[in-house]
Parts: sequence; C-alpha cells; structure tokens
Amino acid sequence: MPSSGTVRPRTTELAPRLAALLDDHLGQDVFRLEPDTVGVAGPDIMDRVLAARRATETERPTFKPLHGRSITKAEASSVTRTVGNDVREALRRPRQGTVDLSGSWPLTGHLFLRDLILGRDPRRLRVLMSRTLELTPKLTWSVIAAGAALPGWPRPAEHLTGLGNRAAAAKGYQERRYAMGIYRRAAAPVCFTVSTLVANALWLGAPFADGVPNRHIIHESLRLLPPSWNILRNASPEYPVIDARIGAKDDVLLLPLLSHRDPALWDDPDSFRPERWDHLDPEATPGYLPFGHSSERCWGRHMVMPLAELLLDLIRECGLVVDPHQRVAKVPLLGLLGVDGIRLTRPS
Repeated sequence: MPSSGTVRPRTTELAPRLAALLDDHLGQDVFRLEPDTVGVAGPDIMDRVLAARRATETERPTFKPLHGRSITKAEASSVTRTVGNDVREALRRPRQGTVDLSGSWPLTGHLFLRDLILGRDPRRLRVLMSRTLELTPKLTWSVIAAGAALPGWPRPAEHLTGLGNRAAAAKGYQERRYAMGIYRRAAAPVCFTVSTLVANALWLGAPFADGVPNRHIIHESLRLLPPSWNILRNASPEYPVIDARIGAKDDVLLLPLLSHRDPALWDDPDSFRPERWDHLDPEATPGYLPFGHSSERCWGRHMVMPLAELLLDLIRECGLVVDPHQRVAKVPLLGLLGVDGIRLTRPS
C-alpha cells in the first residue's frame, strides 16, 4: 500500500489470514470460507443481506448479552446517549496547555482519549480502559470482579461523567459487576477505535498536505484499513433467497476489508488518496461500510469522527511525524484492524 506524500515508501504487513483474504477473494462477490460460512464482498449482495433483517443481540458488536443478561434496545440507546454526552462535554472543554502525542500509537492516542473523556472518573472505572484487558475475557472479568468487590464504591457526584454516574448508582455486588461491564463495553470501543483509526491514517498517509481536510483523511483511512473489517450474520432463512450460493445453515461474513479495495469500485484502490472524497459521499458510496449498513449504522460513529479530527488537528498543529526510520508496520489479526506500534516523533 503506497503512502501519500512520503519520500521513502512504507510497507504494511497484514496478518497472513488477512493477506490470504485479499489474495484469494478480492473482486469476488460471494465465496465459500468454511464448510458452514460464506463470505460476501459484493456491494449489492452485502446491501441486501444487511437490509434483510436487523442484527440479533448476539450479533451486535457492542451490546451483546452481559453476564448472561440481555441488554435491551432501550438500555443500549440510553447508554449510547450518555457516552455521546460525555464525549461532547469533553470536546467543549478548553485545552489545558500543550499536549504531547509523541510515542507509540495507537496506545498514546488511546491514553489521551481515556483521560480526555473519562479522566474525572474513579480509577477502578478508568482501569477498565486498559488495552491489556483485550488479551483475554477472563482477565477483563477478573478485574471487574475485583473492582465490584472492593470497598469504597463511588457515589454519584457532579464531577463524574454521565457514564461514571450510571456505574456509581449500582447497588450490590452483582449490579456493580454489571455496571462495570457496561462501562467498559460503552467507553472502550470509542477510545480503541479512534486511536486505531488515527494510527492507521498516520501510517498510510502522513505527512498530509496542508489543504487536505481531516475528514477526507479519516474516510480514506477507514477505506484502506477499516477497524471494523467484518460483519457477522448468523444463518437465517432470508439469506438463501438473496443468493443460492448461501445455504440454509450458512453463517454469512460480510467483508468491508475486500469491498473497500475492490478495483471495480475504486480508482487506484491500494493507494491512500484522501482527495477522492472531494467527490464521493461516504454515506452513499457502494461497498463502503466502515460504520455498517444504512439500516443499522454503528452507534459510535458520531463520536468517532470528531474525536479523530481532534487528534489529527493536534498532531498536525505541533508537526509530529512518523519516525522516518520506521519502514514496516504489522497489522495483527484482532477485532479492530489496525497497525501496531507506530512511532510518532518530533522532526529532527
């Protein structure tokens, strides 16, 4: 993937299974991945599959059942509004001095966002934002169990975030565990996604020309390395009707990773070209699904975009650059697709 505006090219190494998807299935619309799983990357069929029915509670990326307890749509909507209000309040606050965003990305960006949005909350809640907890669900629930059991549970207070006050209102051990789980489920994806997205953009395209809008940079980063690179739908009777290659017992894995690079849909698909968004509508471009389908958009997209633009503003204002000695970045096979360990430095 060539990088825009750099003197020396950078190499992005995808995890073997991701590279194999591109090598084996780029340009295909429907294809067999496993005996019980069909991949879909054609924009028309993707659109029809996602429009056929709404996601079930186990297919939702964020609000899956928690501790065996279903999260109702009303609760999910309420939590989403709460996090959105916390993000807007954080964005309204004046900046406090100079921000140093040099260091390893996406970790540096993640820590900045954690403190920006949730810095007023108690440590036992903020620790749930640790990227270390991504290593295993068992570790996450161990931290939650300990945090819910410790004495001194926070009380609702004006200085806490809205999300922090939701957790502070919990009564009893089980409700505290559930509240801490909701806190992580709601806040962590925002910090994880934005920091990953900006790290991807820096690696793929920095340095950016002065006249290129941040929003175009973000859309192009979402195209080449969409953090949400696949969408799973479990077997459903609607799908064989859409395409006979989908069996009655087949799960369907929709792959924006492939549709975002399909040469039939994009000019120069492997190049980072933010200027293409001068003339494209991200809400109506076939095959472009960084935030899901129009029938059920990702709940966090209205938080992701302004936070990513803020980070890019800060980085561009202070002139930070990707370490010119770093020529290779790896993209591991994780839930969020992104480059790992990008070194951001001050120019020498």
